[in-house]
Amino acid sequence: MKTIKILILFLGLPVWGQQTPASPQQQSILIYNAYIHLGDGNIIENGALGFEDGKITYVGSKLNTLDYASVIDAEGKHLYPGFIATNSSLGLVEVDAVRATRDEDELGDFLPHIRTAIAYDAESKIVESMRPNGVLIAQVAPRGGLISGSSSVMQLDAWNWEDALLKTDEGIHLNWPNPYSRGRWWLGEDPALTNNKNYLPNIKKLKTFFENAKVYDPNQTPKHLPYQSMAGLFEGTKTLYLHAEDEKQIVDGISYFKELGINKIVLVGGNEVLNQIDFIKSHEIPVIASRPHRLPDNEDEDLKGSFKLASELIKEEVLVSIDVSGRMERMYTRNLPFYAGSFAAYGMDKEIALQLITSNAAKILGIDDRLGTLKVGKDATLFLSKGDALDMRTNQIHHAWINGRAISLETHQTELWKRYSKKYSSED
Repeated sequence: MKTIKILILFLGLPVWGQQTPASPQQQSILIYNAYIHLGDGNIIENGALGFEDGKITYVGSKLNTLDYASVIDAEGKHLYPGFIATNSSLGLVEVDAVRATRDEDELGDFLPHIRTAIAYDAESKIVESMRPNGVLIAQVAPRGGLISGSSSVMQLDAWNWEDALLKTDEGIHLNWPNPYSRGRWWLGEDPALTNNKNYLPNIKKLKTFFENAKVYDPNQTPKHLPYQSMAGLFEGTKTLYLHAEDEKQIVDGISYFKELGINKIVLVGGNEVLNQIDFIKSHEIPVIASRPHRLPDNEDEDLKGSFKLASELIKEEVLVSIDVSGRMERMYTRNLPFYAGSFAAYGMDKEIALQLITSNAAKILGIDDRLGTLKVGKDATLFLSKGDALDMRTNQIHHAWINGRAISLETHQTELWKRYSKKYSSED
């Protein structure tokens, strides 16, 4: 009897899963009378964009509505490419305080064979909350260890991880050891910055692993999965994402991997990269710069240095995107367009700032043949906003599409907003 009562109780509860993913595009669509932000630094005023079967078929100012089954008058709204989050951990953790929902890290230091793709939760409530701000694509990356694992690029409206995949195992993430450390003040140790005594031993372990992986014979048995998964780095089919903040980390890491013959390297974080800007430029290293909304790393650092970093790198003609990792990183990923807007406020044109999360991100991830800009032949992954999407006051999205599919912009947050709006707007 008790079992029956419990079953009835659960059957009476609402379903808390994500909305049903959108169906494939059924008819051609034309959007006209819009400010079209192409994602390459250019704007078309009063422009038109058409798409069919998930692909963009027209971008320009001329208009022929007869060629499209459905027509949307944008009435001066702003049309953008879907925003791309780099180095995110979306879909890997749902509730930080619940261990069973955390799948961003595994035990061990050398885990290049660990794949975020198969751990990605397509029904995550956090993933769902990205879309109303225009974040439609994400690089899902692992955390922890020296070599964290491999990342994949996902679209954020899917039934499961297989449906979400856009690019599988495109890169391996490595955390270069920190050459400095601070004492644990709570144990009575000196909290001042000192040389890390474990730096050289950790570097030695890292180099031994890479050198063994480089000479690994893929035909040998039994298979060594960590070494086998590293092959793409040496063949040039995978990107090495080097996570490093300090300039010594940056120089030591890039120098070693270049000597080893790894050419596809992206620097992630790089807070002190401006101190080695000539070195970065000489090796043509793209940078996924730390988000601007963070505290300074050092006592003597410019308080606004984090906001100026991207513009200084752009002036030096470095390819730049935005790193969303850090405190509450999954929830805060929805603020990606506002990170770009903050960078724009410190020495960067708005359309250049837009490139940080559209075309630049697509180039770094190797998906620029499909995404990042609004051009004929590319995926119809885009959205229509009431105003400037990099400003939280006017980032009000009316429609969004992924591969031409009209996706839902409802989340548990918008549902609560509507619920309580009705309560406080009633005459009672």
